[in-house]
Amino acid sequence: MSNLNILVAGSGIAGGAFAFCLLRAYPDANITIIERDPALRLTGASVDIRTSAVDIIKWMGIEPTIREHTTNEKGVSFVDANGKAVATFEATGNTNSQSLTSEYEIFRGALAKILLDPVIDRVTTIFDETVDHYEQHDDGVVVTFAKSKEVKKYDLLVAADGLRSKIRGAMLNTKPEEHICGGSSHAAFFTIKKDLLQGGQLAKWYNAPMGRTIFLRPDPDPAGRTRGHFLTITTDKDLERRKRLDDALRQGNESYMKLMEELYEDAGWLAPEVLQAMRESDDFYCSLFAGVRSPKLQQGRVVLLGDAGYATPGIGTSLAIVGGYVLAGELLNHLGDVHAALKGYENIMIPHVNCLPGVETMDSGMQWMTPQTWWGISIRNVLLGVVTTLKLDKLGMLVASATGFAAEKKVAMPEYPWPVLNEAKAS
Repeated sequence: MSNLNILVAGSGIAGGAFAFCLLRAYPDANITIIERDPALRLTGASVDIRTSAVDIIKWMGIEPTIREHTTNEKGVSFVDANGKAVATFEATGNTNSQSLTSEYEIFRGALAKILLDPVIDRVTTIFDETVDHYEQHDDGVVVTFAKSKEVKKYDLLVAADGLRSKIRGAMLNTKPEEHICGGSSHAAFFTIKKDLLQGGQLAKWYNAPMGRTIFLRPDPDPAGRTRGHFLTITTDKDLERRKRLDDALRQGNESYMKLMEELYEDAGWLAPEVLQAMRESDDFYCSLFAGVRSPKLQQGRVVLLGDAGYATPGIGTSLAIVGGYVLAGELLNHLGDVHAALKGYENIMIPHVNCLPGVETMDSGMQWMTPQTWWGISIRNVLLGVVTTLKLDKLGMLVASATGFAAEKKVAMPEYPWPVLNEAKAS
């Protein structure tokens, strides 16, 4: 079936990676991408590419372009209230064993554009639209759109609609929030219109008590900019503050910015400048920094892709790229047999995701990295200082590389019979 008719809900990294790979497999496929925003969202925080996703971007032929658009971040420094570094973790320069800073640090919007640009003229894009509901039939899935109220039939509905996927809720007959794991981390992202790092290429991580983090990352824009983050971690004993953060998220950007101004007013370091820059930014975005573990990834002709099915803090971007590649590859392997392809995709992705550190483990790691008291921050700083002063972090990576343990776990997947580029008419 070379003329597959597919609807992708979401124009982010997962949706873009899938569209790219599917058109390599089936050049004549009809792909419609709907996006809830009024235009492609080309802003966002820095993301990174790791594990099997590195191999995939090389196969796609976009690795040089991604390197050209990286943030040039060279590592992360943990700083005290005076801005003095207490520990610095530098990038490794090794794509198989990466530190806190990846060899492919890139802004989300830039990566999404790189993935979509080669195929944008070969897909139909509809903005300011979502799926209201769908009905499954033997010969297709009938989708009703929320804004236009149009009703159309597709061979496949791909839910790449993120952490709070409405399609996931419909597929599993639950509320979208039910399969979100780890609610202790709330994040805000925005561009600061001046260089608070003063030309430095090391990101800076600062903590204040009550789980407050100010994280500044370099932006290569020649005009001089910085990417700002407020990361707020709550414990299970501080449910009142967690509820306030959740409520502010639901109420929107203005409510969340007001709460940040209240919580970070006395945080110290560069808090006043960062709060002011937050107000002056035009790309503010806030979100729960959490994971998703869906018990299944497909049902009939509906499939969950990327964060909608397996959001994982730290490697979610890589999983989205891998998922898009595997889903397209399975459709190719099964000659367009949607049901067989979706089962194959699920059988590959779920075991891999289940082998990753649990979201609860990552949640515990964030709690350790973001102590709630000055005493806890001091202890953490001493420990990080010892590790970096004695170069234990580099020694550990060197030993791991020498013994073959450095390579991050990759997805076990078959060799797909991709057409060569001129056959696939790929861009």
